[in-house]
Amino acid sequence: MPENSHTCTWLIHLSLTLLTVTATSSSLSSSHCAMAITPSTSLLSFLQRLQKTAFEAFGGTDFDPKTYVDVPLKFALSVTQDAFQKLPRNANGTVAAEDLKRFLEAYFGGAGDDLVHLTPHDFVREPEGFLPKVKHPQVRAWALQVHWLWKNLTRKVSDAVQAHPDLHTLLPLPGSVVIPGSRFREVYYWDSYWVIRGLIASKMHDTATAIVTNLISLIEQYGFVLNGARAYYTNRSQPPLLSAMIYEIYRTTGDVELVKRSLPALLKEYEFWNSDIHKVTILDAQGCTHTLNRYNAMWDKPRPESSIKDQEFASNFSSVSEKQQFYRDLASAAESGWDFSTRWMRNPPNFTTLATTSVIPVDLNAFVLGMELNIAFFAKVVGDNGTAERFLENADLRKKAMDSVFWNANMKQWLDYWLENTCEEVHVWKNGRQNKNVFASNFVPLWMKPFYSDTSLVAGVVESLKTSDLVRAAGVATSLTDSGQQWDFPNGWAPLQHMLVEGLLKSGSQEARSLAEEIAIRWVTTNYIVYKKTGLMHEKLDVEHCGDFGGGGEYVPQTGFGWSNGVVLAFLEEFGWPEDRNIEC
Repeated sequence: MPENSHTCTWLIHLSLTLLTVTATSSSLSSSHCAMAITPSTSLLSFLQRLQKTAFEAFGGTDFDPKTYVDVPLKFALSVTQDAFQKLPRNANGTVAAEDLKRFLEAYFGGAGDDLVHLTPHDFVREPEGFLPKVKHPQVRAWALQVHWLWKNLTRKVSDAVQAHPDLHTLLPLPGSVVIPGSRFREVYYWDSYWVIRGLIASKMHDTATAIVTNLISLIEQYGFVLNGARAYYTNRSQPPLLSAMIYEIYRTTGDVELVKRSLPALLKEYEFWNSDIHKVTILDAQGCTHTLNRYNAMWDKPRPESSIKDQEFASNFSSVSEKQQFYRDLASAAESGWDFSTRWMRNPPNFTTLATTSVIPVDLNAFVLGMELNIAFFAKVVGDNGTAERFLENADLRKKAMDSVFWNANMKQWLDYWLENTCEEVHVWKNGRQNKNVFASNFVPLWMKPFYSDTSLVAGVVESLKTSDLVRAAGVATSLTDSGQQWDFPNGWAPLQHMLVEGLLKSGSQEARSLAEEIAIRWVTTNYIVYKKTGLMHEKLDVEHCGDFGGGGEYVPQTGFGWSNGVVLAFLEEFGWPEDRNIEC
């Protein structure tokens, strides 16, 4: 029994009494269960109508609904709406494809036209000290080609967005941006961490700092970092990794001014993630109460960037309230970055059983733990010892909560926890509510110091990962379920490879380092082979088959690609590539 169990036992009586009162009163519909909603805008509402009209006119399997909420207007919204209303329509209300094409050309710019290509001033073709451990000539030549992709992916928000924000869904930002690529034409939150890791390997510290400056500006305006820099992303965030980005830049550059400038914004972001929207209270088996966090988007409508598909799935529900909850769970899955996965489904692989807001996710709480430790570190850097102590205490409490709620001693993994009723003020922990399916996220806590520094824990987790069936020919699989969703088997994703590899490395265990290097070699190899076959870096890869890119999900496979580039460069910086090591599947 934990040392603090006796001090917690008395809470069980109080909390169970509270639960009884909660369940038998009207408090189920009280503020604790109230659903915060971000209001839409007239521009977004109109662009969703345009999207629907375009789908009816053009249709087809390659139709991308996001395109029609990304296009900038050439004229005022009222003028554009008036012209749209006057379009000739068929008897069923649809617009002929040729008429709609002419309308789009006359009244809209192209999707992405409000971003301007920019060559970063800190880009050089071969930076001094670039990947010194890479000795293999072909691998080095490829690594330089990946490095050169930063030029292709760097943008500046056009002056037109600042001058006429009412004509754009793109949000104005103060600095240059690095986009993921393809349909993702704007900056994204959690992608930016791995972009920055790659930029650091490329010695592009100013470009990395500009990304952080942009994300801080979003906190200053909205109170949190948005999913991405678009008007339709103001209803949700993404995995909170801003503090980790700042830590990596500071560790490399020693930029104290960046830390000073960032700390108020990080404290504001921390408040957002620990507000009632995301906060969950759990009463554990020892009678201790813990506070953890969940994803919970401030939205209960179809996502504007995917409105057609969202409405199609929601048609399976009869009541308005059921549809609203489904829409919230869709947007919350997007907030998680894992859009979509059987991880969020009550009855997988049935997509309509998506219930993201009912899950307390292992990885989110690991990220918030990291935020707490980073804020404590930054506070110490600037001499604010009171804040440093408070956040170290918060981190210690969260670590205990994760041990109690997520850790499964039999599996040697941290498991997501399913809530029975999201409206309860205090949830009583039950063993059967842990999700015992294997996901790569079950190992993400190892990325955090309180876990990777525990030698006896690491040994069990390494063995569990080895025997989990996740480690495949070309890297770590996202899950073991082939559902057709992109955050499931057989796809592997750059961020997951990196978090697991770095956690294993930092543990200091030789066995863990060997596994980390093996995963990194497999991942770099498959990226290299896919690049040689296609001439492109891909968003996701098929880890079952070395040399194949991934698929599945609600859009065609994307290329570019920000975080894939960043992780390849980070792995090559860490492990290098000896001249006598072949690179082939």
